[in-house]
Amino acid sequence: MRSSTGNRLWRPYATGIAEFADRESAAYLASTPRAEANRKAAVVLITSALSLTILNFGASAQPFWFVTMLDGLGLDGWARRAREAFELSDHAQRNGLVFWGIGQIVCYTAPPVIAIKLVLREKVGAYGLRVRGIGPHAPVYGVLLAVSVPFAAAASYTPAFQAKYPFYDLAAGEGLWPNMALWWVIYGLQFLALEFFFRGFMIHGLSGRLGYMAVFVMVVPYNMLHYGKPMAEALAAIVGGIVLGSLSLRSRSIWWGAAVHVGVAGVMDVAALVHKGFLP
Repeated sequence: MRSSTGNRLWRPYATGIAEFADRESAAYLASTPRAEANRKAAVVLITSALSLTILNFGASAQPFWFVTMLDGLGLDGWARRAREAFELSDHAQRNGLVFWGIGQIVCYTAPPVIAIKLVLREKVGAYGLRVRGIGPHAPVYGVLLAVSVPFAAAASYTPAFQAKYPFYDLAAGEGLWPNMALWWVIYGLQFLALEFFFRGFMIHGLSGRLGYMAVFVMVVPYNMLHYGKPMAEALAAIVGGIVLGSLSLRSRSIWWGAAVHVGVAGVMDVAALVHKGFLP
């Protein structure tokens, strides 16, 4: 009985995903002209490259470029307000992180949505935003979360981890409300946008042309996002990216994957706060 149950779980979510994705790809290519399939893949890849380039040189940079841009446009009043918010305010750290988070969300969502709607002329919901029918996949994601949490907790004991997390540095005697709470909301939405970009737009935009190999194409830029983080986390991102990408292909949805990502990130922040003495 136990072996039979294990096979029912293992087959669809491990060995069967590649077969499932390649079978779907074969059906797509059989009914779609090769030039059209190539065009779609090219649009997805070029849009992804543009999004990540803007992300690196704009949204992931310090907000001082934004102040300089406002100055250059002659918007002196706006530039002064922005400079006060990001440099002189008592909440400069929070404001900078919120700016970063909103920039991430925009870069991960706006270019893909524009490409899907205006260039590919498809429905955005087809790119991993499916909700109906995803309930039966929840137990697998629950197992993934349960397996991931102990590793995140163990990593929290390393100096590199504690130097990096949480992104918002609480001052001595500062509580979690309101600054840390606001940051966590932005942080969580940023992970949702990230999942849409990598496990939604890239995976579901490329799987028709590439089949299961779309997962591994997606993992390369996803891993590179983690180069400024501890090495162990960057290596874990390779495994996590493959697993979440594979599950997104099977479930046709990013929602449970986003929940897992937010859950693990929450554990990491809480663990760091415990080690630093902000939580009991």
